Amino acid sequence: MNEQDQPSETAVEIEINGAEESVETPVEEVLQELTVESVQAELELALARIDEQQADVLRAQADVQNIRRRSEQDVAKAHKFGQEKLMTEVVSLLDNLSRAIDAAGVEGASLEVLLEGVEMSQKMLLSGLKKFNVDQLDPHGEPFDPELHEAMTAVPNPDLEPNTVMEVFQKGYTLNGRLVRPAMVVVSK
Repeated sequence: MNEQDQPSETAVEIEINGAEESVETPVEEVLQELTVESVQAELELALARIDEQQADVLRAQADVQNIRRRSEQDVAKAHKFGQEKLMTEVVSLLDNLSRAIDAAGVEGASLEVLLEGVEMSQKMLLSGLKKFNVDQLDPHGEPFDPELHEAMTAVPNPDLEPNTVMEVFQKGYTLNGRLVRPAMVVVSK
């Protein structure tokens, strides 16, 4: 490399000085624009935003607590008063049974009148239970289903296919399709 190819020291210094000037110029401008008052104003604005956001967070937390409290109260009320409609049906049934008992106590009352009153009460109760998705299982003549029926005994019967319900000792019930009590039955062998 000859002397002409190498940059002179003064040229290098000028380039370095020029670069320093270009870097220092924007910083100096920014520093000149920043005054104590402007920085303090920006700080106050940022602090105000923080205060506002903290208040929003506190309000949101309070809303969540209120919603949680209200939902807990609603659940408690549902547990406490959830059976109210069912009880209305049961109370009506009790009224009818009381009338049937009163009618049976009247002199000259027939057994047929008493039986009719009890049958009406039974129909009323079944109708009321149906409103609450309670279904009665009366599987007489149906194939035995161990999921819904409880076999009390098996009796040979040549007229029926094996495992057919011949007699129902006690009817079963389901609530919303879920077994509450199985039907107690006699099945054929």
